Amino acid sequence: MSLLPCLFIYILKRGGQVNNPYNTGGRYYHGMTTRENMMAAFAGESEANRKYAGFSEEAEEKGFRNVAKLFRAASEAEAIHARRLLRTLGAIGTTDENLKKGIEGETHEFTSMYPGFITTAKAEGGQSEAEIAFTYAMKAEEVHAGHYRKALEAVQGKRDLTANKIFLCPICGNIFLDVVPDQCPICKAFKKKFKEIP
Repeated sequence: MSLLPCLFIYILKRGGQVNNPYNTGGRYYHGMTTRENMMAAFAGESEANRKYAGFSEEAEEKGFRNVAKLFRAASEAEAIHARRLLRTLGAIGTTDENLKKGIEGETHEFTSMYPGFITTAKAEGGQSEAEIAFTYAMKAEEVHAGHYRKALEAVQGKRDLTANKIFLCPICGNIFLDVVPDQCPICKAFKKKFKEIP
């Protein structure tokens, strides 16, 4: 089983609590192994990376350029910590292994995780923004899994993925290889919004 499903199972076993100061009031669980601590730290660092990136965007939009820079720097620092923990955990394998893990993770998300989240949001009513976020992510994850399958086939054939350009929809996270449609088929964002990945 890959690292992330193990981490989710671990968190569920702990009643949703992980060993970090964000949700334990600074107290740490006794009896946790170093590996469990590394998994909890990876989850916390990964969350902080994305959270600080979002905080940076908000500060930039409000004209606080230096605050935005500070959040971007902190976001990247958290990414450095998370990558080091991944390596220490042995969770980064060969490109072939990593693509297989990527396919497994994305497939779980679009076939099981997000459909369940959407069902819950609908059942609770009044959760339209959550439902939209879950739906966009679910559809984009399916595309990602497809791209990973193509990449895996290429790598197993001892070649790189054939794509001169890769584009990202900044609204839903859809990814396009070489050809960009006039509108994103998932969220309907216009082509001019897509970002080329360097």
